[in-house]
Amino acid sequence: MSGKALAGRVAIVTGGSRGIGAAIAASLAEDGAAVVVSGRDAERLERTVKELEGLGRAAHGVVAEAASREDCDRLVEAAKERFGRVDILVNNAGITRDGLLVRMKDEDWDRVIEVNLRGAFLMTRAVTKAMVRQKSGGRIVNITSTAGVMGNAGQANYSAAKAGLIGLTKAAARELAHWSILVNAVAPGLIETDMAAALPAQAREALLAQVPLERIGAAHEVAEMVRFLAGDGAAYITGQVFHVNGGLYM
Repeated sequence: MSGKALAGRVAIVTGGSRGIGAAIAASLAEDGAAVVVSGRDAERLERTVKELEGLGRAAHGVVAEAASREDCDRLVEAAKERFGRVDILVNNAGITRDGLLVRMKDEDWDRVIEVNLRGAFLMTRAVTKAMVRQKSGGRIVNITSTAGVMGNAGQANYSAAKAGLIGLTKAAARELAHWSILVNAVAPGLIETDMAAALPAQAREALLAQVPLERIGAAHEVAEMVRFLAGDGAAYITGQVFHVNGGLYM
């Protein structure tokens, strides 16, 4: 294992039991990191942990609500208790509650901002305290979206949250550079996940028509970028947004 790029490092991946999050967890584990995954579905989490352990990786699952401060603090504590430290945080937990702006309910706006943006802030704050105490730097990768830079009709709440995540990334990168904690964002476009599968066929086709590579991306293609940002090759990169979208947004 010692030859692995992330050997000895510990990563937390929120929303790590499905889709892009699960692909990221697998990718980091493959590079030798011990991985703590969180999510709301205990059964699904258990399956993900078993899959990672089946590959001979150290993994741990924690049932946690992304928007709960107590849960975020507990998640960081669980990682430290189980593996002794935390070096990498991937803020991937996210939800959609789509609807036209004029018809959007207050709670649909609030809930999406709460999970997608506030959750990332809570996790970043909790993990930063641990990383600063460790005095060995760290990596934070926020999973945003093309919707955060282009906007997406029917997703005012999601687009606003994902745009906010980019602002959070840049502000945190400036603040945390002093401790060698690097903060970057990865913005997936149209990726084959449960979330994309839930899109109405018409909306999906319309999006696909705008992708120069003429195909939907795979979760592992997003995970590759996160894997790079977590590794030593990205030591001089902070405050950046990396687009993985087949050319949908340039």
